[in-house]
Amino acid sequence: MFGLSELAIILIVVILVLGAKRLPDLARSAGKSARILKSEARAMKDGPDGDGETAPPRVIRGETVDRRDTGAPEPGTGRPPGHA
Repeated sequence: MFGLSELAIILIVVILVLGAKRLPDLARSAGKSARILKSEARAMKDGPDGDGETAPPRVIRGETVDRRDTGAPEPGTGRPPGHA
């Protein structure tokens, strides 16, 4: 019977024969993906300032809302506020 190496060679030949039309597109797509990944990694390394340092996180102030005022269910009960 066939060993693992013979099956691998047959599989590679079948893929090349059946997928010959798609191989250039596949290679082109892999190249584009590699370029995009490389540019994104470079952009993350440079950061927004361009000096390798990342900007401090922005703090957005909000307001606290009492659940009883919104009519939202009480945590863990699933019932509207005020119902026992």
